[in-house]
Amino acid sequence: MNELSLVASITERDTLRYTPAGIPIVGAILQHGSQQMEAGVQRQVEFEITAVAAGEISGRFAHAELGAVHRFTGFLARKSRHSKALVFHIIDFSAA
Repeated sequence: MNELSLVASITERDTLRYTPAGIPIVGAILQHGSQQMEAGVQRQVEFEITAVAAGEISGRFAHAELGAVHRFTGFLARKSRHSKALVFHIIDFSAA
C-alpha cells in the first residue's frame, strides 16, 4: 500500500495551472518538523517535500493559508517516468 499522512505547513506554492489534459494542478513545498521515537531514542525530524494537488482538491489547496499547519493525506510517486525523485500527491487535507 502507498499511503502517506503528514502534518506539515505549506511554505511555497505555485499558481493554479492546467495540465495538457485540462486537469487543474498546483505544486508546492511542504515543511514538516516533529519528534519521533527510533530504537528507543527521541529523534528530531525536519524535512521539506515537494507536493502536488490535482483535480478537485487543487482549488481548495490553491487558497489554503501559507504557513498554516495542515494534515495531508496522499501517496508518493515519481516526479516523472524517468525521474527517481519522489513527489507527494495530495488527495485530501484539513486543519491540524
